[in-house]
Amino acid sequence: MSDSERDAFLARVRQAVQAGNRPGSAAPLRERGTLGYQGGGEDLVATFCREFEAAGGHAHVVPTDRDSVGVVLDLVLAASARRVLLGTGPVLDRLEIRLALSQAGCAVYGFEGLTAESARHPLFAADAGISGVAYLIAETGTLVVESSPAEPRSLSLLPPLHIVVAGRDQILPDLFDLFAPGRRPDERSLPSCLSLITGPSKTGDIELRLVTGVHGPGEVHVVLIDARDTSSPAP
Repeated sequence: MSDSERDAFLARVRQAVQAGNRPGSAAPLRERGTLGYQGGGEDLVATFCREFEAAGGHAHVVPTDRDSVGVVLDLVLAASARRVLLGTGPVLDRLEIRLALSQAGCAVYGFEGLTAESARHPLFAADAGISGVAYLIAETGTLVVESSPAEPRSLSLLPPLHIVVAGRDQILPDLFDLFAPGRRPDERSLPSCLSLITGPSKTGDIELRLVTGVHGPGEVHVVLIDARDTSSPAP
């Protein structure tokens, strides 16, 4: 590489850093007092939303399943997303998100039937990924995503827009509750691959400047169904 080529390359890096850097997007670390269990306060929904948004995410609290589908559709259309990856799970499966997206003109891809060869195009061409979560952590505003053949890591990693749909019954007060026996609502064994996502992708590798959306989605939304009973399907 010649000197002129190197200078041009470095100029492009600096320009990208300046364009992607978002001053003030990193929330200051709060005092923990003492290390250990902190809990999520009296209102787990409010605590989660506050911490998640402090980390750069966007929280949307809705009262019903029907409202959650409307918010998801609004987010996809606002981003002009035409190709959407759709996961599966207890919450997503009871909603008619696929139908709403298809009627809006979006191409919707699931993971059933995909092979290593056929998955490449829908994964890398997707404008948005919609997934569920195993849990939400109120204390840190964190998404707990379990990887499986139905919802591989690529669903929350590759699309530039990641949308999560969850219910209030999936909120754990503290990160300690995820690992302590007897604290999780169900006593399922944790999988071998567990992703803890706190806000959009960030890196400070280049010039020690915080840049968003480099190694994963630049925008992460949680649509939280704050219903006391989320077991009934949308009318």
